[in-house]
Amino acid sequence: MTQGSGLSRRAALTLAATLALTAACGGSPGGGSGGGGKVTVWHGYTDKEGEALNKLAARWNSEHPDNQVEMVFNGGNDGVLQKTLAAFVAGNPPAVSYEFGSSLSGLAERPQTQDLTSTVRDDKDFKWDDLFAAGREAATVDGKVYGVPALVDNLSLVYNKKLFDEAGIAYPTETWTWEEFRSAAAKLTAGSDRFGWAYVNDGSEDTVWRYLALLWQAGGDLLSPDGKKAAFDSEAGKQAMQLLHDMAVEDKSVYLDTGDQQYVNLFNSGRVGMLWTGPWDLGGINEDVSYGVQFLPGKVTHATIAGPDTFVVFGDKGKADAWPFLKWLLSPEIHLEFAMETGHLPIRQSELSLPDYPKFEEKFPGNKVFVENLAKNVTKARPNISQYPKISQSLGTAVQSVLLGQAQPADALATARAEVDEILAGS
Repeated sequence: MTQGSGLSRRAALTLAATLALTAACGGSPGGGSGGGGKVTVWHGYTDKEGEALNKLAARWNSEHPDNQVEMVFNGGNDGVLQKTLAAFVAGNPPAVSYEFGSSLSGLAERPQTQDLTSTVRDDKDFKWDDLFAAGREAATVDGKVYGVPALVDNLSLVYNKKLFDEAGIAYPTETWTWEEFRSAAAKLTAGSDRFGWAYVNDGSEDTVWRYLALLWQAGGDLLSPDGKKAAFDSEAGKQAMQLLHDMAVEDKSVYLDTGDQQYVNLFNSGRVGMLWTGPWDLGGINEDVSYGVQFLPGKVTHATIAGPDTFVVFGDKGKADAWPFLKWLLSPEIHLEFAMETGHLPIRQSELSLPDYPKFEEKFPGNKVFVENLAKNVTKARPNISQYPKISQSLGTAVQSVLLGQAQPADALATARAEVDEILAGS
């Protein structure tokens, strides 16, 4: 998701691509503590998130005088991964850094990055299996754990109730189909003044991950089971791409966002009726806009996609010094406290059983469906492989061309399949 000022997955993938360029760079695998022996933890949080995290760190420090942590703002959008790689070269990486999930596959190849597999599984107090599956998968590369979930989110359908009422459309239900979704989007559309749905169409990961949800809903998959071939050029993949074509080109019911994130402003002004978005956008919806949140529409399933981020640990000393703090920070009670301050989703199933959890749903009612999604509809994950940024770029171009009416679904998928097969063959 986002950190504070809004970290984008487009930025994450751009940064992840730099891993290949710096793989040959040096840097010692040690390091991890800041000035005065404190454990250095990089983060990108600002505003309420930054305040909440710093408050928890101060509490930890007051209770653990022999294991102090120093929270360091790493600039958020301004090159998190690049700064991590630069720290490797300089030989002074932090003990812990908040990294995008898409960065982990490349970082796992670096000697500085610590294998936490035995740590998370042998520490019975941590309860690895209590974490939502999406978070566990995002932290795992080739069966080994290289991080712990820092944030778990997903996509749901957010809709403007007033526009639905005015159009005489029943509100979406958890069993809504693609056909009902397309019909509602068409009815909500009024020329170029109002669109039924918004889709980020800049060709970035923002473009791709919405398509992946459609692909999974139709029963398809991105890659073959062995990960050596593209699998999206299938009947399911064509059905998903055809839906995008029909809505954008035939119905003209889709506002194509260029990546400048104007879709929230248009939703606020009543010019967009539905979004596929995550909890990070709820805070940007005006208080006078009556909206609802529902599962994504479905075909075979109502699958959604999660975009977890991770805390990654660097250096042997970093692991030894940082693990007690991370285990405490991600414990059910402490993380729920953080969620209450920030609106972040729970990362653990046990958080939902805590006495204070109903207060979370009362404070952030829109998050209820996102939390339910984690247990019901987050069934697949993007592959945690180093080639993913290139795969995403190829598929993003294909989706973009279809939405713009520049290519037919079958042709776009065939082209992307050939490119992805070549990418995987060259690994």
